[in-house]
Amino acid sequence: MPIQNKAMLITYSDSMAKNIKETHEVLKEYIGDAIGGIHLLPFFPSTGDRGFAPYRYDVVDSAFGNWDDVEALGKDYYLMFDFMINHISKKSVMYQDFKKNHDASKYSDFFIRWEKFWEAAGKGRPTQKDIDMIYKRKDRAPEQEIEFDDGTKEHLWNTFGEEQIDINVKSKVANEFFKQTLTSMVKHGADLIRLDAFAYAVKKADTNDFFVEPEIWDLLEEVRKILAPYQAEILPEIHEHYTMPQKISKHGYFIYDFVLPMTTLYTLYSGKTDRLANWLKMSPMKQFTTLDTHDGIGVVDAKDILSDDEIDYTSKELYKVGANVKKKYSSAEYHNLDIYQINTTFYSALGDNDKAYLMARAFQIFAPGIPMIYYVGLLAGSNDLELLEKTKEGRNINRHYYTKEEVAKEVQRPVVKNLLALLSWRNKFPAFNLEGSIDVQTPTDTTIKITRKDKDGANVAVLDADAANKTFKITANGETVMEQK
Repeated sequence: MPIQNKAMLITYSDSMAKNIKETHEVLKEYIGDAIGGIHLLPFFPSTGDRGFAPYRYDVVDSAFGNWDDVEALGKDYYLMFDFMINHISKKSVMYQDFKKNHDASKYSDFFIRWEKFWEAAGKGRPTQKDIDMIYKRKDRAPEQEIEFDDGTKEHLWNTFGEEQIDINVKSKVANEFFKQTLTSMVKHGADLIRLDAFAYAVKKADTNDFFVEPEIWDLLEEVRKILAPYQAEILPEIHEHYTMPQKISKHGYFIYDFVLPMTTLYTLYSGKTDRLANWLKMSPMKQFTTLDTHDGIGVVDAKDILSDDEIDYTSKELYKVGANVKKKYSSAEYHNLDIYQINTTFYSALGDNDKAYLMARAFQIFAPGIPMIYYVGLLAGSNDLELLEKTKEGRNINRHYYTKEEVAKEVQRPVVKNLLALLSWRNKFPAFNLEGSIDVQTPTDTTIKITRKDKDGANVAVLDADAANKTFKITANGETVMEQK
């Protein structure tokens, strides 16, 4: 079904029950109309990174179900699938065929061959300056050795984990793979394609190999042309300075609001509403808002919306106020991939405080765009220290596995009941139409008034909130929807 202006749930296939079919049952029974769309995190066969190292896209991982289960979900919700445009697993047909047949492989141009890339750039490359210039996730050059069956060796570009080998997006064979895969996804129910780590996909000598312009726009346009006949949209994923997503927005794509999480935390920790107000005034309507995702809370995204001192204050306050949040959980000791992310649930970041948490969600609901809510956040989940310590994976602190019985229990908590009620109301009330308007005022340093109207101004929703006291009142056409005293 087409994308609807209704809240989207982010979930793994086995996180709110055992598989996709059971997740569908849980949503229908316990969540109801609070959710209109689902970002079903990678459900394809994968060799790591909780699904983000797929080796094929033509089947559903049998542990999660099959295409019938996915398509059944798509009859009740609009769906978003992940496409890892930057990389694919070493277990893929492409890698295995290349390893076996080397230059004779039909996939000899599918990957970025490190030595060939730099030979084309000039003699004696890469220099240390070249390596230092690369925007990278590692403390070394993003390359990995491949030993072919004929005994020869070379290196391939490898931005992320050991299993995730970068794709040469400029190659004809890769473009054929993109078209085949994206078309298949839409036919199986995808209404929105999330382009994971797309800003890393274009590599070009004498650049930092991140968000390389104008080539990145050419890549996005190629994907858009593939999806256009099917009326499917793209959501490019990028964690960086807010000006980069805003550039993407100006090209007409949906974007993520990754500034909101840290800005909301700052607001609730400090009690000051000016930074939040300024950000809401700047935000486009064609976006998905977040407070939490399957990754950590992004810090760099809020730079210059919050000052460096305010970001530092928020980070320190998070470790002080947050329930069971420690700096080491976001360190190399717990395999953190990004030093600019903090691993915690949003509920625990607010000290497991129901009033602060519900206010945070009220801010998100009134922000421009469509709310996107992670499954742990939907159930106001606390940090899962047991899973964290068992796996020594920092991000697993926010990746609890809920059984059906746990979900049934969690939805009875007042904070979850109120959140579900707010989402259900927001999904139906016309004032949140993306063609409508937003007005933001700060009557005092600690208060904020957000007014949303539909295109004609006939329907009006108002949030009056006091960030210092964690009190708020929501009205719809003058009638009270919810009040927190």
